Amino acid sequence: VQLQASGGGWVQSGGSLRLSCAASGSIESINAMGWYRQAPGKQRELVADITSGGSTNYADSVKGRFTISRDNAKNTVLLQMNSLKPEDTAVYYCNVRGYRLGFRAFGSWGQGTQVTVSS
Repeated sequence: VQLQASGGGWVQSGGSLRLSCAASGSIESINAMGWYRQAPGKQRELVADITSGGSTNYADSVKGRFTISRDNAKNTVLLQMNSLKPEDTAVYYCNVRGYRLGFRAFGSWGQGTQVTVSS
């Protein structure tokens, strides 16, 4: 299963960006889809994730500013990021977990997309 992420870039503090990640390949079903981020010198951390049923979970630092959503028909997960802060600067990775055809479990990471927020 391959993931293709897009939408990163540079923005001033208070601005917005939208990340997108599309999964492709021999997919039977997708369970959780999420976004993680890793800033220089820090560990990768969960930003937000969403289940197949639409239940969401957010890191405290992004609650009220970021919104995760998914399009099940297109195997796509989106992350709308508003009111961005310099501390949101990081490489953002999408993560998808589910089952391939034949019900073999998989977990895949996207290639990472840079988000830079200037003060």
